[in-house]
Amino acid sequence: MSNSVENVVIIGTGCAGLTAAIYTGRANLSPLVLEGTQPGGQLTTTSEVENFPGFPEGIDGFQLMDNLRQQAAKFDARFETAIVDSVDFASQPLRLFADGREILAKSVIIATGASPRMTGVPGEKELYGGKGVTACATCDGAFYRGMEVAVIGGGDSACEEALFLTRFASKVYLVHRRDTLRASKIMADRATSHPKIQMVWNSVPAEVLGVAEDAVSGLKVRDAQTGAESVLPVKGVFVAIGHEPNTAAFAGALAVDDNGYLKPAAGSQVRTHIPGVYVAGDCADHVYRQAITAAGMGCQAAIEVERWLAENDAR
Repeated sequence: MSNSVENVVIIGTGCAGLTAAIYTGRANLSPLVLEGTQPGGQLTTTSEVENFPGFPEGIDGFQLMDNLRQQAAKFDARFETAIVDSVDFASQPLRLFADGREILAKSVIIATGASPRMTGVPGEKELYGGKGVTACATCDGAFYRGMEVAVIGGGDSACEEALFLTRFASKVYLVHRRDTLRASKIMADRATSHPKIQMVWNSVPAEVLGVAEDAVSGLKVRDAQTGAESVLPVKGVFVAIGHEPNTAAFAGALAVDDNGYLKPAAGSQVRTHIPGVYVAGDCADHVYRQAITAAGMGCQAAIEVERWLAENDAR
């Protein structure tokens, strides 16, 4: 265990964490950035990002995250691979427990993101990320112009994804395990009445086809009542059954909502009720979940950290 106390520890290396690292690095805070099991976050699984400002031709998701990492390193951000298991924020310095060691910090930015819930059917994992299976219509919908796609789910998010996809796809199959949607009435009515959306009731996904071709060629669904199987001729499969925020390590130390997302303090997007502890990105944002909004929150958190350290003479 080291007795040195870090100015700021940033947990996570998605858009939020790396943007926070760039800003705190430029502020000469020498941030320590902890990378988890997926350095770069969810965006590294996306083959092309078309909606991040500044890239009119689009950019590979992995390349974008590598660019951000290099930019942070340029400003003396330090990177270590570590999984934070638990924290003690009861007093200063703040204490992080990661892989059997203790890290002390004056301030912490939590940017651990969220993981999409997946169905677990054969072919889904193999074709996730640029090969036809995705969990974000806003990110990837434009790649399916004139094609048939499927959305899996029955809540508001699934309806929103399906409706968004009608702007591009020739047909959207909305696959739901029951005979009524659990979405709000207004969203359900919009989805079921849209001419491009075909409801696939009482059905569950059985297999994503196209592994051999390395691209989705169809979705096999199973009737939940009869067991009969059929294939939807789709090129894209959008899984919309929710996300799981990566916040278990902070249970008990920070406020979370009913779904486990970290709750900022009143009047702020990034401050928590604990001085010196900030949140950024998808671990606290279940509404937008975009690369640019995560980057914006990372910027806010970093500026808040710089101000807090200066005001408390903690630098």
